[in-house]
Amino acid sequence: MRPLISCTNGRNQALVHCLPHQVMINLIHADSSLLDAYSLTVSQVYKRIAPAVVHIRNEGNKAKAGSDKNASMGSGFLISSDGFIITNHHVAENANRLVVTLDEGTELNAELRGSDPSTDIAVLKIDGGRFEALSFANSDQLNPGQIAIAIGNPYGLQQTVTAGVVSAVGRSLRAGNGRLIDDVIQTDAALNPGNSGGPLLNSDGQVIGVNTAIITSAQGICFAVSSNLASYVAGQLVMNGKVRRALIGIAGQTVSLTPRMREYNRLKNKTGVYVFEVMKVNALNHRKIRTGDIIVQFNGKEVGSIDGLFKYLTEETIGLPAHIGLLREGKLVEEVIIPEPSAN
Repeated sequence: MRPLISCTNGRNQALVHCLPHQVMINLIHADSSLLDAYSLTVSQVYKRIAPAVVHIRNEGNKAKAGSDKNASMGSGFLISSDGFIITNHHVAENANRLVVTLDEGTELNAELRGSDPSTDIAVLKIDGGRFEALSFANSDQLNPGQIAIAIGNPYGLQQTVTAGVVSAVGRSLRAGNGRLIDDVIQTDAALNPGNSGGPLLNSDGQVIGVNTAIITSAQGICFAVSSNLASYVAGQLVMNGKVRRALIGIAGQTVSLTPRMREYNRLKNKTGVYVFEVMKVNALNHRKIRTGDIIVQFNGKEVGSIDGLFKYLTEETIGLPAHIGLLREGKLVEEVIIPEPSAN
Protein backbone atom coordinates (compact mmCIF):
# COMPACT_ATOMS: atom_id res chain seq x y z
CA MET A 1 0.00 0.00 0.00
CA ARG A 2 1.46 3.37 -0.99
CA PRO A 3 2.03 5.87 1.84
CA LEU A 4 0.10 9.09 2.15
CA ILE A 5 1.77 12.08 0.51
CA SER A 6 2.39 15.17 2.65
CA CYS A 7 1.23 18.42 1.07
CA THR A 8 1.23 22.05 2.11
CA ASN A 9 -1.27 24.73 1.34
CA GLY A 10 1.34 26.82 -0.46
CA ARG A 11 2.07 29.12 2.50
CA ASN A 12 4.18 26.73 4.61
CA GLN A 13 1.29 26.34 7.04
CA ALA A 14 0.34 23.11 8.79
CA LEU A 15 0.77 19.99 6.70
CA VAL A 16 -2.28 18.10 5.44
CA HIS A 17 -2.32 14.56 4.13
CA CYS A 18 -3.46 13.86 0.59
CA LEU A 19 -4.04 10.56 -1.15
CA PRO A 20 -2.03 9.86 -4.30
CA HIS A 21 -3.91 10.94 -7.39
CA GLN A 22 -4.42 7.40 -8.71
CA VAL A 23 -5.80 6.19 -5.37
CA MET A 24 -8.32 9.03 -5.40
CA ILE A 25 -9.40 8.08 -8.92
CA ASN A 26 -9.80 4.43 -7.90
CA LEU A 27 -11.94 5.39 -4.90
CA ILE A 28 -14.13 7.62 -7.05
CA HIS A 29 -14.61 4.77 -9.53
CA ALA A 30 -15.44 2.37 -6.68
CA ASP A 31 -18.05 4.77 -5.27
CA SER A 32 -19.51 5.28 -8.74
CA SER A 33 -19.78 1.52 -9.22
CA LEU A 34 -21.62 1.15 -5.90
CA LEU A 35 -23.99 3.98 -6.78
CA ASP A 36 -24.58 2.50 -10.21
CA ALA A 37 -25.40 -0.89 -8.67
CA TYR A 38 -27.83 0.72 -6.21
CA SER A 39 -29.46 2.78 -8.96
CA LEU A 40 -29.71 -0.26 -11.20
CA THR A 41 -31.38 -2.27 -8.42
CA VAL A 42 -34.01 0.41 -7.79
CA SER A 43 -34.58 0.95 -11.51
CA GLN A 44 -34.98 -2.76 -12.26
CA VAL A 45 -37.41 -3.24 -9.38
CA TYR A 46 -39.45 -0.28 -10.59
CA LYS A 47 -39.63 -1.52 -14.19
CA ARG A 48 -40.68 -4.99 -13.11
CA ILE A 49 -43.15 -3.98 -10.39
CA ALA A 50 -44.79 -0.80 -11.70
CA PRO A 51 -47.45 -2.65 -13.81
CA ALA A 52 -48.84 -4.21 -10.60
CA VAL A 53 -49.16 -0.88 -8.73
CA VAL A 54 -52.45 0.98 -9.15
CA HIS A 55 -53.94 4.37 -8.39
CA ILE A 56 -57.20 4.33 -6.39
CA ARG A 57 -59.80 7.08 -6.46
CA ASN A 58 -62.45 7.01 -3.77
CA GLU A 59 -65.51 8.82 -5.10
CA GLY A 60 -67.97 9.86 -2.42
CA ASN A 61 -65.49 9.49 0.41
CA LYS A 62 -66.88 11.47 3.33
CA ALA A 63 -63.66 13.31 4.03
CA LYS A 64 -63.62 15.51 7.09
CA ALA A 65 -63.93 19.23 6.61
CA GLY A 66 -60.55 20.85 6.14
CA SER A 67 -58.83 17.60 5.18
CA ASP A 68 -56.28 17.35 2.40
CA LYS A 69 -57.75 17.43 -1.09
CA ASN A 70 -56.02 14.11 -1.81
CA ALA A 71 -57.77 12.37 1.11
CA SER A 72 -59.89 10.41 -1.40
CA MET A 73 -56.90 9.17 -3.40
CA GLY A 74 -54.42 6.44 -2.66
CA SER A 75 -52.43 3.54 -3.98
CA GLY A 76 -52.72 -0.22 -4.07
CA PHE A 77 -51.13 -3.27 -5.65
CA LEU A 78 -52.34 -6.47 -7.27
CA ILE A 79 -51.79 -9.69 -5.34
CA SER A 80 -53.39 -12.10 -7.81
CA SER A 81 -53.69 -12.38 -11.57
CA ASP A 82 -57.50 -12.40 -11.31
CA GLY A 83 -57.65 -8.89 -9.89
CA PHE A 84 -57.43 -8.84 -6.10
CA ILE A 85 -55.82 -5.64 -4.80
CA ILE A 86 -54.47 -4.69 -1.38
CA THR A 87 -54.75 -1.11 -0.17
CA ASN A 88 -55.38 0.71 3.11
CA HIS A 89 -58.70 0.73 4.93
CA HIS A 90 -58.55 4.52 5.17
CA VAL A 91 -58.17 4.76 1.38
CA ALA A 92 -61.30 2.70 0.69
CA GLU A 93 -63.59 3.56 3.61
CA ASN A 94 -66.96 5.28 3.12
CA ALA A 95 -66.73 4.95 -0.66
CA ASN A 96 -69.71 5.26 -2.97
CA ARG A 97 -67.49 4.23 -5.87
CA LEU A 98 -63.89 3.03 -6.12
CA VAL A 99 -62.04 3.59 -9.39
CA VAL A 100 -58.73 1.84 -10.07
CA THR A 101 -56.32 3.22 -12.68
CA LEU A 102 -53.80 0.73 -14.01
CA ASP A 103 -50.22 1.50 -14.97
CA GLU A 104 -51.10 1.94 -18.67
CA GLY A 105 -54.03 4.25 -17.92
CA THR A 106 -57.03 1.92 -18.02
CA GLU A 107 -59.74 2.83 -15.47
CA LEU A 108 -61.78 0.06 -13.89
CA ASN A 109 -64.49 0.02 -11.23
CA ALA A 110 -63.47 -1.87 -8.13
CA GLU A 111 -65.52 -3.82 -5.61
CA LEU A 112 -64.63 -3.60 -1.93
CA ARG A 113 -64.31 -7.23 -0.84
CA GLY A 114 -63.40 -6.54 2.77
CA SER A 115 -61.77 -4.03 5.08
CA ASP A 116 -60.11 -4.24 8.48
CA PRO A 117 -59.76 -0.93 10.35
CA SER A 118 -57.73 -2.62 13.10
CA THR A 119 -54.80 -3.17 10.71
CA ASP A 120 -55.69 -0.50 8.11
CA ILE A 121 -55.84 -3.15 5.37
CA ALA A 122 -58.53 -3.47 2.69
CA VAL A 123 -58.97 -5.75 -0.32
CA LEU A 124 -60.54 -4.66 -3.61
CA LYS A 125 -61.47 -6.73 -6.68
CA ILE A 126 -61.33 -5.66 -10.31
CA ASP A 127 -62.29 -7.57 -13.46
CA GLY A 128 -61.12 -7.17 -17.01
CA GLY A 129 -58.38 -9.66 -17.78
CA ARG A 130 -55.24 -11.20 -16.39
CA PHE A 131 -53.06 -8.91 -14.31
CA GLU A 132 -49.48 -8.67 -13.14
CA ALA A 133 -49.29 -9.57 -9.44
CA LEU A 134 -46.74 -9.11 -6.67
CA SER A 135 -45.47 -11.71 -4.22
CA PHE A 136 -44.84 -11.32 -0.50
CA ALA A 137 -41.51 -11.65 1.27
CA ASN A 138 -41.19 -13.05 4.79
CA SER A 139 -41.08 -9.87 6.89
CA ASP A 140 -39.78 -11.84 9.89
CA GLN A 141 -36.45 -12.01 8.07
CA LEU A 142 -36.07 -8.24 7.63
CA ASN A 143 -33.11 -6.43 9.13
CA PRO A 144 -32.62 -2.69 9.63
CA GLY A 145 -30.47 -1.26 6.86
CA GLN A 146 -31.97 -3.32 4.03
CA ILE A 147 -33.03 -1.48 0.89
CA ALA A 148 -36.67 -0.38 0.94
CA ILE A 149 -38.35 0.78 -2.28
CA ALA A 150 -41.77 2.45 -2.33
CA ILE A 151 -43.96 2.86 -5.40
CA GLY A 152 -47.20 4.82 -5.27
CA ASN A 153 -49.15 7.87 -6.28
CA PRO A 154 -48.30 10.76 -3.93
CA TYR A 155 -50.61 13.71 -4.50
CA GLY A 156 -51.98 11.88 -7.53
CA LEU A 157 -48.56 11.72 -9.27
CA GLN A 158 -48.83 8.19 -10.60
CA GLN A 159 -46.04 5.64 -10.45
CA THR A 160 -43.64 7.62 -8.27
CA VAL A 161 -40.70 5.63 -6.90
CA THR A 162 -38.69 6.48 -3.79
CA ALA A 163 -36.02 4.47 -2.04
CA GLY A 164 -34.36 4.25 1.34
CA VAL A 165 -33.76 1.61 3.97
CA VAL A 166 -35.66 -0.35 6.59
CA SER A 167 -35.08 1.92 9.58
CA ALA A 168 -36.54 -0.44 12.20
CA VAL A 169 -38.81 -3.46 12.55
CA GLY A 170 -41.30 -4.51 15.20
CA ARG A 171 -42.78 -1.05 15.70
CA SER A 172 -46.37 -0.50 16.85
CA LEU A 173 -48.79 2.00 15.35
CA ARG A 174 -52.22 3.14 16.49
CA ALA A 175 -54.97 2.39 13.97
CA GLY A 176 -57.78 4.80 13.26
CA ASN A 177 -60.15 2.81 15.49
CA GLY A 178 -57.75 3.01 18.44
CA ARG A 179 -56.46 -0.54 18.25
CA LEU A 180 -52.69 -1.08 18.12
CA ILE A 181 -51.15 -2.48 14.93
CA ASP A 182 -48.17 -4.66 15.82
CA ASP A 183 -45.27 -5.72 13.60
CA VAL A 184 -44.99 -2.40 11.77
CA ILE A 185 -41.96 -1.51 9.64
CA GLN A 186 -40.33 1.91 9.91
CA THR A 187 -38.63 3.25 6.78
CA ASP A 188 -37.04 6.44 5.52
CA ALA A 189 -38.23 5.87 1.94
CA ALA A 190 -40.13 9.10 1.27
CA LEU A 191 -43.92 8.73 1.55
CA ASN A 192 -46.56 11.42 1.06
CA PRO A 193 -50.37 11.59 0.99
CA GLY A 194 -51.42 9.32 -1.85
CA ASN A 195 -48.73 6.69 -1.15
CA SER A 196 -51.09 5.01 1.32
CA GLY A 197 -51.79 1.42 0.31
CA GLY A 198 -48.82 1.12 -2.03
CA PRO A 199 -46.13 -1.54 -1.69
CA LEU A 200 -42.85 -1.31 0.18
CA LEU A 201 -40.44 -3.64 -1.61
CA ASN A 202 -37.09 -5.31 -1.09
CA SER A 203 -34.29 -5.42 -3.65
CA ASP A 204 -35.83 -8.56 -5.20
CA GLY A 205 -39.11 -6.75 -5.86
CA GLN A 206 -41.03 -8.67 -3.20
CA VAL A 207 -43.50 -6.89 -0.93
CA ILE A 208 -42.18 -6.40 2.59
CA GLY A 209 -44.93 -4.02 3.72
CA VAL A 210 -48.00 -1.95 2.87
CA ASN A 211 -47.31 1.76 3.22
CA THR A 212 -49.76 3.24 5.68
CA ALA A 213 -48.63 6.32 7.62
CA ILE A 214 -46.19 9.17 7.98
CA ILE A 215 -45.34 11.54 10.81
CA THR A 216 -46.01 14.89 9.19
CA SER A 217 -43.92 16.87 11.68
CA ALA A 218 -40.85 14.69 11.07
CA GLN A 219 -38.64 13.87 8.11
CA GLY A 220 -37.90 10.34 7.02
CA ILE A 221 -40.15 8.58 9.55
CA CYS A 222 -42.70 6.51 7.65
CA PHE A 223 -44.48 3.27 8.42
CA ALA A 224 -45.74 0.17 6.64
CA VAL A 225 -47.81 -2.78 7.83
CA SER A 226 -45.54 -5.83 7.58
CA SER A 227 -46.06 -8.26 4.71
CA ASN A 228 -46.74 -11.21 7.02
CA LEU A 229 -49.55 -9.38 8.79
CA ALA A 230 -50.90 -7.85 5.59
CA SER A 231 -50.99 -11.18 3.74
CA TYR A 232 -52.76 -12.91 6.65
CA VAL A 233 -55.38 -10.15 6.90
CA ALA A 234 -55.85 -10.05 3.12
CA GLY A 235 -56.47 -13.80 3.08
CA GLN A 236 -59.14 -13.44 5.76
CA LEU A 237 -60.79 -10.58 3.87
CA VAL A 238 -60.84 -12.51 0.59
CA MET A 239 -62.38 -15.59 2.24
CA ASN A 240 -64.66 -14.03 4.86
CA GLY A 241 -64.95 -10.33 4.07
CA LYS A 242 -63.68 -9.54 7.58
CA VAL A 243 -61.10 -10.60 10.13
CA ARG A 244 -62.54 -12.68 12.93
CA ARG A 245 -61.27 -11.74 16.40
CA ALA A 246 -62.27 -12.81 19.88
CA LEU A 247 -63.77 -10.74 22.66
CA ILE A 248 -64.45 -11.41 26.32
CA GLY A 249 -66.99 -8.69 26.99
CA ILE A 250 -65.18 -6.24 29.22
CA ALA A 251 -64.26 -2.58 29.15
CA GLY A 252 -60.98 -1.84 30.87
CA GLN A 253 -58.00 0.41 31.25
CA THR A 254 -54.34 -0.10 32.00
CA VAL A 255 -53.39 0.42 35.65
CA SER A 256 -50.16 0.10 37.63
CA LEU A 257 -49.77 -2.69 40.17
CA THR A 258 -48.46 -1.86 43.63
CA PRO A 259 -45.20 -3.47 44.78
CA ARG A 260 -47.21 -5.29 47.46
CA MET A 261 -49.58 -6.81 44.85
CA ARG A 262 -46.67 -7.95 42.74
CA GLU A 263 -44.68 -9.40 45.63
CA TYR A 264 -47.61 -11.15 47.33
CA ASN A 265 -48.79 -12.78 44.08
CA ARG A 266 -45.30 -13.31 42.65
CA LEU A 267 -46.06 -11.34 39.50
CA LYS A 268 -43.55 -9.91 37.05
CA ASN A 269 -46.17 -7.55 35.63
CA LYS A 270 -45.86 -3.90 36.52
CA THR A 271 -49.31 -3.17 35.04
CA GLY A 272 -52.59 -4.93 34.37
CA VAL A 273 -56.06 -4.28 32.92
CA TYR A 274 -58.61 -2.88 35.39
CA VAL A 275 -62.16 -4.03 34.54
CA PHE A 276 -64.63 -1.18 34.98
CA GLU A 277 -67.49 -2.73 33.01
CA VAL A 278 -68.60 -6.28 32.23
CA MET A 279 -70.87 -6.81 29.25
CA LYS A 280 -72.95 -9.94 28.86
CA VAL A 281 -71.13 -11.68 26.00
CA ASN A 282 -72.18 -15.04 27.36
CA ALA A 283 -73.42 -16.20 30.73
CA LEU A 284 -70.16 -17.93 31.63
CA ASN A 285 -67.93 -14.91 31.11
CA HIS A 286 -70.44 -12.62 32.78
CA ARG A 287 -70.27 -14.70 35.96
CA LYS A 288 -66.50 -15.28 35.92
CA ILE A 289 -65.20 -11.71 35.42
CA ARG A 290 -66.28 -8.98 37.85
CA THR A 291 -66.10 -5.21 37.86
CA GLY A 292 -62.99 -4.24 39.83
CA ASP A 293 -60.93 -7.26 38.78
CA ILE A 294 -57.47 -6.62 37.33
CA ILE A 295 -56.56 -8.94 34.45
CA VAL A 296 -52.88 -9.90 34.64
CA GLN A 297 -52.67 -13.20 32.73
CA PHE A 298 -54.20 -14.91 29.71
CA ASN A 299 -53.49 -18.62 29.22
CA GLY A 300 -50.42 -18.29 31.42
CA LYS A 301 -49.00 -15.27 29.56
CA GLU A 302 -48.56 -11.84 31.11
CA VAL A 303 -51.16 -9.17 30.35
CA GLY A 304 -49.96 -5.64 31.05
CA SER A 305 -52.30 -3.51 28.93
CA ILE A 306 -55.44 -3.46 26.82
CA ASP A 307 -53.27 -3.77 23.73
CA GLY A 308 -51.49 -6.74 25.26
CA LEU A 309 -54.83 -8.44 25.93
CA PHE A 310 -55.97 -7.80 22.35
CA LYS A 311 -52.90 -9.65 21.07
CA TYR A 312 -54.15 -12.86 22.66
CA LEU A 313 -57.77 -12.50 21.54
CA THR A 314 -57.25 -14.00 18.10
CA GLU A 315 -59.54 -16.12 15.94
CA GLU A 316 -57.84 -19.25 17.30
CA THR A 317 -59.17 -18.57 20.81
CA ILE A 318 -62.84 -18.25 19.80
CA GLY A 319 -65.02 -20.86 21.49
CA LEU A 320 -62.17 -22.49 23.41
CA PRO A 321 -61.66 -22.44 27.19
CA ALA A 322 -59.15 -19.78 28.20
CA HIS A 323 -57.51 -19.46 31.60
CA ILE A 324 -57.53 -15.86 32.75
CA GLY A 325 -55.56 -14.62 35.75
CA LEU A 326 -57.29 -11.93 37.82
CA LEU A 327 -56.33 -9.91 40.85
CA ARG A 328 -59.46 -9.88 42.98
CA GLU A 329 -59.30 -8.07 46.30
CA GLY A 330 -55.53 -8.18 45.98
CA LYS A 331 -55.24 -11.93 45.46
CA LEU A 332 -54.51 -13.80 42.23
CA VAL A 333 -57.36 -16.06 41.14
CA GLU A 334 -57.82 -18.03 37.94
CA GLU A 335 -61.08 -18.33 36.03
CA VAL A 336 -61.93 -20.25 32.86
CA ILE A 337 -63.80 -18.23 30.24
CA ILE A 338 -64.92 -18.76 26.62
CA PRO A 339 -63.97 -15.94 24.16
CA GLU A 340 -66.72 -15.11 21.68
CA PRO A 341 -66.41 -13.85 18.07
CA SER A 342 -66.46 -10.08 17.75
CA ALA A 343 -69.19 -8.45 15.70
CA ASN A 344 -66.73 -6.62 13.38
